[in-house]
Amino acid sequence: MDGNIDAPIVAAHVHGQTAGQGHGQDCAGAPISRIVAEVAARFPGERISLGDMAEAFGDRAFGLLILLLLLPSLLPGMASVFGLPVLILGVQMGLGRRVPKLPRFIARQSIKRSDLLRLTGASSSWLRKVERFVRPRPGFFTSPLGDRLFGWLTAYVALMLILPGPGTNGPPAFGNIIMALGLVEHDSRTTGLGAALTIAGCVFATFVLAMVCWLGLKAFTWIF
Repeated sequence: MDGNIDAPIVAAHVHGQTAGQGHGQDCAGAPISRIVAEVAARFPGERISLGDMAEAFGDRAFGLLILLLLLPSLLPGMASVFGLPVLILGVQMGLGRRVPKLPRFIARQSIKRSDLLRLTGASSSWLRKVERFVRPRPGFFTSPLGDRLFGWLTAYVALMLILPGPGTNGPPAFGNIIMALGLVEHDSRTTGLGAALTIAGCVFATFVLAMVCWLGLKAFTWIF
């Protein structure tokens, strides 16, 4: 992937469009692979800044940025790094913004183009199964109110990513990724499924964090 990256990207992009017409039965045409190929093809430089992506993708930028920032959270030890940008994006969506306005220090952050292409490997087998059924479907979760709900759920997920806790990153992030897939593809059903999984994951993460705090307090009072 050094020096000759453009040919695979164009091939993946074209194949993604073809496979998308067949409802994504091929993994290469699944939404995440197609989205990553689209982003990488639009920015030929070695690194891609979050600010450039936010400007280039307009009203799709929220879903794309949240999706790309959350994918690494499926890898061990990577979730907390992206918690703050996801929190800012979620709050802005919750407040009803149509396009993201990133603070300068976050807009300057960038992703290596090669790392971006490798993000598709972070997709779990369960996520790939969900991708096969993603397609445009209007409904409540594609409405402005649905976008606000998406935003506040994303903000809560970001807090779970930022706060340290055993096993509290993956479950909320997985549901949020499915929500982001639905948002980018304008699929209310997939976004709704992601919302349900996100809520379940957040309940689990909150319970674990509450238990950790309770046990820590008990240990503190026992020692002192």
